Amino acid sequence: MRFERPLPAAWIADFIDARLVGDATAEATGINEIHKVEPGDISFVDFEKYYDKCLRSAATFIIIDKEVTAPEGKVLFVCADPFTAYVKLVKHFRPFEPASKPISDNAVIGEGTIVQPGVFIGNHVIIGKNCLIHPNVTIYDHTIIGDNVIIHAGAVLGADAYYYKRRRDRASQYDKLESCGRVVIHDDVEIGAATTIDKGVSGDTIIGQGTKIDNHVHIGHGAVIGRNCLFAAQVGIGGKAIIEDEVILWGQVGVSKDLTIGKGAVVYAQSGVPSSLEGGKTYFGSPAEEARTKMRDLGWIKRIPWIWEKVKNMDTPDK
Repeated sequence: MRFERPLPAAWIADFIDARLVGDATAEATGINEIHKVEPGDISFVDFEKYYDKCLRSAATFIIIDKEVTAPEGKVLFVCADPFTAYVKLVKHFRPFEPASKPISDNAVIGEGTIVQPGVFIGNHVIIGKNCLIHPNVTIYDHTIIGDNVIIHAGAVLGADAYYYKRRRDRASQYDKLESCGRVVIHDDVEIGAATTIDKGVSGDTIIGQGTKIDNHVHIGHGAVIGRNCLFAAQVGIGGKAIIEDEVILWGQVGVSKDLTIGKGAVVYAQSGVPSSLEGGKTYFGSPAEEARTKMRDLGWIKRIPWIWEKVKNMDTPDK
């Protein structure tokens, strides 16, 4: 998320009640997740094993729960609970705006776009030209949609990220990390009925030009989907996954978070993808492996009963 105007570090420290380490006059330009930060961004870290990654990232401003040596050019905000401090900033600069009508007055809808009955279009939404939005589609605030996009009935674009911090010392154990990112749909995309695409925590969930998504697909927060991909029904993609151009995922493929599927990969139905896959290959199984290898292995597994019977019936020498 970008701020409307830069914020001085001294103001931020005072607002979140943190001790400032570094240049108090430095100005922050946005909030972002660690995997998408740019110079000028604020990020946060509250697990020691991620300190080094965060401190070495492009983020200029880091909310942290321990006094550490600040790398050159970094500004630290030291406080007891970076998660809560981060959420406070998000709520202040991206507050929830209640809707007063089905289509917001400040939504921008391009020439030739058809909006069917029952559609909800939130605040600050931009929809391009010649789109077709079918009944009962819900488009949350700040969503951006390009030209020639088709969205089928019941799809939901821009719901919050599924992201919580566990607090074991409380009756209600999970604190919500508020989302301030967006969903960005490029030109010529088609989105199937009852498909859900979550906004990024602080960055964008992106669907590339020409990608076609079937019904009942879920795409998690901050995922980046390339151009001309095909996703069949009931595919699920975890947060922050990167799916490169021309990838095909057949029905019920499950893709874990924080991984990359390379350009042109094909994953057969009901496969599970727990880690990154090279492009240009065909995969099957859970965990997904190259399809030819997996099929060969399954062939051998089917032969195990026959082999076992052979072993049991082998003559053994007398003792």
